[in-house]
Amino acid sequence: MADLPAHAQVVIIGGGAVGASCLYHLALSGVVETVLIEKNELTSGSTWHAAGNTPSFSGNLTIMKLQNYGSRLYDRLGEDVGYPMTRHRTGSVRLAQYKERMQEFEHVAAMANAAGIDMRPLTVSGMVDDYYPWMNGEGLVGGLWDPDDGDIDPAQLTQAFAKGARDRGAKIVRFTKVTGLNQRKDGSWDVATDKGDIKADVVVNAAGYHADEIGGMVGREIPMVTMSHQYLVTEAVSELEGLSNHIPLLRDPDDSYYLRQERQGLILGPYEWRATPHWLTGGTPEDFSFQLFEDDLDRLEWCIDAACKRVPMLSTAGVQKVINGPIPYAPDGLPLLGPAPGLSNFYEACVFTFGIAQAGGAGKAIAEYIVDGGPELDLWCVDPRRFGDYATKTYATVKAIEVYQNEYAINLPHRPWPAGRPAKTSPLYDRLASLGAQFGSFGGWERPLWFAGDGDRAEPDLTFGRPHFHEAIAREVETVTTNVGLLDLTGFSRFEIAGENAAGWLDCVMAGRLPRTGRVTLGYFCSPAGALASELTITRLEEDRFWLVGAASGHWHDRDLLQAHMPNDGFVTVEDLTPRHVTLALAGPKSRALLQSVAGEDIGDAVLPWMAVRPVTIGMARGYVMRMSYTGELGFELHMPAEVAIPVHHQLLAAGKEFGLGCFGMYALDSMRIEKGFRSWKQDLSTEFSPLASGLQRFVDLDKPSFVGRDALVREQENGSPLHFVMMELEPGDGAEAPGGAPVYSGSRPVGLVTSGGYGHRTGKSLALGYVPPKFNAAGCELEIGVFGERRPARVLAEAPFDPDNLRPRSKG
Repeated sequence: MADLPAHAQVVIIGGGAVGASCLYHLALSGVVETVLIEKNELTSGSTWHAAGNTPSFSGNLTIMKLQNYGSRLYDRLGEDVGYPMTRHRTGSVRLAQYKERMQEFEHVAAMANAAGIDMRPLTVSGMVDDYYPWMNGEGLVGGLWDPDDGDIDPAQLTQAFAKGARDRGAKIVRFTKVTGLNQRKDGSWDVATDKGDIKADVVVNAAGYHADEIGGMVGREIPMVTMSHQYLVTEAVSELEGLSNHIPLLRDPDDSYYLRQERQGLILGPYEWRATPHWLTGGTPEDFSFQLFEDDLDRLEWCIDAACKRVPMLSTAGVQKVINGPIPYAPDGLPLLGPAPGLSNFYEACVFTFGIAQAGGAGKAIAEYIVDGGPELDLWCVDPRRFGDYATKTYATVKAIEVYQNEYAINLPHRPWPAGRPAKTSPLYDRLASLGAQFGSFGGWERPLWFAGDGDRAEPDLTFGRPHFHEAIAREVETVTTNVGLLDLTGFSRFEIAGENAAGWLDCVMAGRLPRTGRVTLGYFCSPAGALASELTITRLEEDRFWLVGAASGHWHDRDLLQAHMPNDGFVTVEDLTPRHVTLALAGPKSRALLQSVAGEDIGDAVLPWMAVRPVTIGMARGYVMRMSYTGELGFELHMPAEVAIPVHHQLLAAGKEFGLGCFGMYALDSMRIEKGFRSWKQDLSTEFSPLASGLQRFVDLDKPSFVGRDALVREQENGSPLHFVMMELEPGDGAEAPGGAPVYSGSRPVGLVTSGGYGHRTGKSLALGYVPPKFNAAGCELEIGVFGERRPARVLAEAPFDPDNLRPRSKG
């Protein structure tokens, strides 16, 4: 056992597969003054009892790439580090019992193939005849083949990572418990253990189901709960004896289980409906190393019966043992991987529900964060800052149960996930509900998606095609287009930047030019590598006072982004105003007339031109009005104190009767913003693209002498961007719109991807936004887009199909 050194560049807490992968990948990157601290033996947490499956499959392209990296790494890791491992690359068959499941498979296979990952949809006869003859194909409509899938011994994987790291100089200290963490003024950390202290420049929390204990040492409540997952291992099965190779792994997502070979027997792992959380009171046990929960096979009865009917040889096998072990779950079932919220030089690589499949990619990402300042992939889907302060233990528990019970559920675009809601509500929530609002969650905040009228059914159809409320959305868009619509956008992240050097500091951080006093602009913030880190609306209220407003889901992300660049000279301050204000959007040709009828000030075009701001009084409420709109219509945003939301909303509804006012929701807003080519953060804008590639050159001022990312953007302007943002119009199909991640083809070759798509109700067009290489971005370029297995012709548009000259939002009204 290695001694604890006095100092390390990086200290990793936790010796499972993920922690060992972080150590290994840091060593590969040249960071060898690293120490991994494990309270027991390596693999003693969730790793030792994991089933060890290594799928690439995911409905999320980023997760698919993360997992596929690990799968391919595992094929060669043993040879690379000189540590033989039991690795079976068997491939897997996924079964589809319904049309929508097969549509999901078609979409995932297309995404995978475009990313260089081999997946193939299968017919029922093809599956049974060529891939899995042990199966009863009754009731199936098709399947999917993933040739990179398989399994690996989790303990051997961890030891291989450990050996590879040690051989490069990294240290592993076992049977040593971390007892405290304290950050010094210079940003480094004192890591206290029961064997002494160590100073670390950077700390990584890879403590698995003990991650919340480590988080508590730094004042961080980790959004997680420990669930029990059972799988059973059978005795030898006669059909498998004598086979030279392991049979493919089988997954039946519609009956919610996986089945794979283990020696001459089988492993059956169901995700049953009776999901069981543990350790909800009293915390995680001091030491649960190499321990399991008691068997509870009654929970699995239905899944076992379904699996035996599907694969008859399973019913002939006796049960050799049952594994019922602890697995950590985050509220959305994805890990926490990246910078810890509110902390510097502290990363999280924990709460992995599928830690073996994702360990390889996780270690690579952590090394890229620490060495390069950011990962190759945009990892927002696993960023620890994607949750806010609403993600309490109660929230994490009910969401984890929901995720576990729906582990294999199809992520249909309009499917509601009700657990843990509402978490945060606008003061207008009850009023909007009474008006028929059907809500969705945005960064924990409830916002109306659409409004159900008389005779409208609220429950959504579970389909990839047009929802039954398609016409309701059309009515909302029509109201905005011809009269005036009202939308509650409460939940925006809002920060006030002030001080005598506020303007100078902001100018050195954002890529574009600051607005003049009384004006508004879009501000883009980049990484040093020129990647697009965030989009914030910049409002200059006074010469040295600004409001920065961003996405609700980006609250902690944007707070940390600003704090990371904040000077310590006292001449700039940042204040988080997020919970203190509501935002009401008015849009449509009659929006100015309506607002003028209730406002105490002149809001005419002369005093409130496009992208301007001014104080406004509505009855007894004071706030600000900004002339801007995400709809492409004449529009205004009212930013008011939260305590006056109800009276202001009441006055707008009362006065609005004269102007044909109607409420609209986020679905209608999305339709209209796509028609205008307006980008959405973390859909169309991500760290995998620069603002230049995203077509936002007008918001980038390369003539400024300095701002974060400038040098990288200058190089990109000189050399050209490898991908360009485009708008595309698709030929009409069966009602399904192009989903994010859908590949864009030129002939048979994938050349780009869709980032968002939808139906434009004002134009009657099926539209998609995305990225293609420069040779395909010319107006009129003929392409195809894969839409759930259908290749749909598409063409690149020269300009937005609705109001390309932007006359409507600039109109005098």
